[in-house]
Amino acid sequence: MPRLGYLLPTRERVMEGQPETASLLALAERAEALGFDSVWVGDSLLARPRHDPLTLLAAVAARTRKVEMGTAVLLPMLRNPVVLAQQVATLDRISEGRLILGVGIASDLPNIRAEFEAAGVPFEKRVGRMVEGLALCRALWTGKPVEWPVGKEGRWKVASSILGPTPHRPGGPPIWVAGAVAAARERTGRLYDGWFPNSPSVAEYAPQWADVKQAARAAGRDPETLTGAMYLTLSIDDDAAAADKKLNAYLESYYGQPADVLRRRQMSYAGPAAGAAAWMKSYADAGASHLVLRFAGDHERHLETVARLRRDLGW
Repeated sequence: MPRLGYLLPTRERVMEGQPETASLLALAERAEALGFDSVWVGDSLLARPRHDPLTLLAAVAARTRKVEMGTAVLLPMLRNPVVLAQQVATLDRISEGRLILGVGIASDLPNIRAEFEAAGVPFEKRVGRMVEGLALCRALWTGKPVEWPVGKEGRWKVASSILGPTPHRPGGPPIWVAGAVAAARERTGRLYDGWFPNSPSVAEYAPQWADVKQAARAAGRDPETLTGAMYLTLSIDDDAAAADKKLNAYLESYYGQPADVLRRRQMSYAGPAAGAAAWMKSYADAGASHLVLRFAGDHERHLETVARLRRDLGW
């Protein structure tokens, strides 16, 4: 049975001029009470202003007991990896091993390039910085003395240093990688613990997930240890036209781009509940074992609707 996650509306609350966190934490508690398996928080410094994900998830961890929690998705290259390793280790301790680190390389858009520039990070070097930075995090999470770089070249220098505390889970939390292009699929299978895209259609998901698993086999890894996830956006309403209008308005407000462009890049559903259930099931049938859901407004109602659909599906 697939697991279901829920994305907290951190960006939306800031856009609405309501940055207080009490309602966000209440939504996390409500999701847990309704049986959701995970709660997620997005990331952006300046391009799409919102709450810091790691800080907010620490509060979520303190207010919940069972749900996993994750970043959807963190941009690790915007952080010094030594600082990030300590933050993540502490958060994994607070949550007692419930953390999932979703990461990505960011889209190539003017406001995101400006965000990288403001953080002092070269946009064109973001993939290499992510790969090396996460490798350094994992080395530090062992709790053993770390000498970095391992070879002659490296962006950061660590001299026989030990990080403490280490994460609750030995080796650190699982790392899921967003991105569905061939390079991202290969990188995920070779190095990481889960695949977490938002762009594959139902027809594309199974063959692309097969690519990830094949990359794992080629790297000498067991592909069955990897998680296939999917990030989906929903607008559920008995009135299909109203649902469609809400989804389009939501996406255009969130991203500042035409809805038709965004709906080709990010898989979204607008319509009645029965169709939403069938759509989610189609991804599960294609191999996705963890569906992370983002709602186009009406969060309490959407949470309750999806909880009911889950029961109807026998999940």
